[in-house]
Amino acid sequence: MTVIDIPGSKSVTARALFLAAAAEGTTTLLRPLRSDDTEGFAEGLKALGYAVRQEPGAWHIEGRPAGPGVAEADVYCRDGATTARFLPALAAAGHGTFRFDASPQMRRRPLGPLTTALRELGVELAHGEREGHHPLTVTGRGIKGGALRLDAGQSSQYLTALLMLGPLTADGLAVTVTDLVSEPYVEITLAMMRAFGAEIAREDGPEGRTYTVAPTGYRATTYAIEPDASTSSYFFAAAALTPGGAVTVPGLGTGALQGDLGFVDVLRRMGADVTIGADRTTVRSTGTLRGLTVNMRDISDTMPTLAAIAPFADGPVRIEDVANTRVKECDRLDACAENLRALGITVDTGPDWIEIHPGTPAGPAEIATHGDHRIVMSFAVTALRTPGVTFDDPGCVRKTFPDFHTVFEAFARGL
Repeated sequence: MTVIDIPGSKSVTARALFLAAAAEGTTTLLRPLRSDDTEGFAEGLKALGYAVRQEPGAWHIEGRPAGPGVAEADVYCRDGATTARFLPALAAAGHGTFRFDASPQMRRRPLGPLTTALRELGVELAHGEREGHHPLTVTGRGIKGGALRLDAGQSSQYLTALLMLGPLTADGLAVTVTDLVSEPYVEITLAMMRAFGAEIAREDGPEGRTYTVAPTGYRATTYAIEPDASTSSYFFAAAALTPGGAVTVPGLGTGALQGDLGFVDVLRRMGADVTIGADRTTVRSTGTLRGLTVNMRDISDTMPTLAAIAPFADGPVRIEDVANTRVKECDRLDACAENLRALGITVDTGPDWIEIHPGTPAGPAEIATHGDHRIVMSFAVTALRTPGVTFDDPGCVRKTFPDFHTVFEAFARGL
């Protein structure tokens, strides 16, 4: 049995950094993820005047409930969607002029639903080039709060940014959501906000679900970051794919915040043996992977992982309701189809689905990564059964797991 320690969750680390910056007092984050995305978020906070001290295994953030500690700043968000979407909302609660820009990849990703909502709350902001995209200038004068409607069908991060902003408003915030994707990520947000002292109510009505956030502010705390469930999916998938394979990931169990742990339920449906304990999850191969049809709307970051092992199933694998994967770091649905076809696999796609037929992937082949870390890590699993697979940009894993190739290679040797 291989036991592997997975780096901290990117999603949890990003939210914790926002909440710590907004809280009264000094917060200590234990085992935060150190990657390009989270380092970019921390650098963004520093540019906004927040004190962030990074030590091995612990980051210390001095909160500023009144907002950024500078009156003017330029923030480069790199490739990080959480940085690019969360920090403008944080800055809007302060006072000053804050300019945000991002990588060409992040500039292509949509921002419009969030900035439209901020404007409805009275925030003065301007897109520098293309409406609804970075670069973006936010002029913060504090936020009174109020009620608004939001379409979060492209990304739950729009809703998360607004929810985390709520306790910093003068009168509180009520957000009615008309569409929502990746709902488990919102549940992460709510649980973490409450851990920092926020009060949130939720009510379902005829016009959608309404989240009401009280203007409580936040209190500093010591917060432990759990392992990344999306990253764990590659190791779980590899174990399920390999006859005799087994892996245990400590720190992810029945109390885990991250919905992407639900990927192991997909593996169970395919025939893998799955045990979820209080503080760990184990996946064992049974030597068989069955085809299936699965809705992955709520765990869409693991869609490429399933696509990467789908050819080895005994029947077609159809993944549905994943339109939002087309507006991630790349069009992940098309990227998976492109690479599987390059390996000789028959693939059909539609606007929000992909169907992968059984087959034996043929190498050698170079995977077109499109600069997307999840494409690399997913097809590394395919490569376990496909000699000669290489990647045109293997280093893009630095976004979430800089040491992925070294760790995965050592893990694979032990399967």
